[in-house]
Amino acid sequence: MTNGSKKAVRSTTVLAVRVGDQTVVAADGQVTFGNHVLKSGAKKIRRLYNNSILAGFAGSTADAFALFERLESKLQAYGGNLLRSSVELAKEWRMDRALRRLDAMLVVADGNHILLLSGTGDVVDPDEDVIAIGSGGPYALAAARALVAHTDLDARSLAEEAMKVASELCIYTNEHVTFESIDQSAGQANESE
Repeated sequence: MTNGSKKAVRSTTVLAVRVGDQTVVAADGQVTFGNHVLKSGAKKIRRLYNNSILAGFAGSTADAFALFERLESKLQAYGGNLLRSSVELAKEWRMDRALRRLDAMLVVADGNHILLLSGTGDVVDPDEDVIAIGSGGPYALAAARALVAHTDLDARSLAEEAMKVASELCIYTNEHVTFESIDQSAGQANESE
């Protein structure tokens, strides 16, 4: 995937999937600089708005953190409404000259929505309850869609299997994966590695 006219976002895989009342966001931990691996256990998922929203990123870490801060302020302004906050962030991201230069993509999720946000003004609410970004995103997305259609796996197990496929196929994705979840019925976020 690209961010406007910039190069393709490499260096990670972030996957969000919902099965039943559980939403899981998973991200690998590999950080690369050019063709060097700098770190294998980075955390690329953050909890926002009183732990009720999960956000994962692909792209520049500093740019993603700037976006997390802006999204958090939008969530505060709109009472935790993820869809409205995401649309407002995307509009600002697209219109503001400095923000347009940010090189990151976000996947955000709460108990009701899974969204992809980009600097081109996109707020994508997928047809199915699965979305992925980063260089390994297409592999994780394909695996997750197949697993949703042909298995009875829970969200966590499904995310584990899809991320395993991505780590085996994408050189910018490793097997050190962080999983965080939100249980819609309980309204709580849970973390595990």
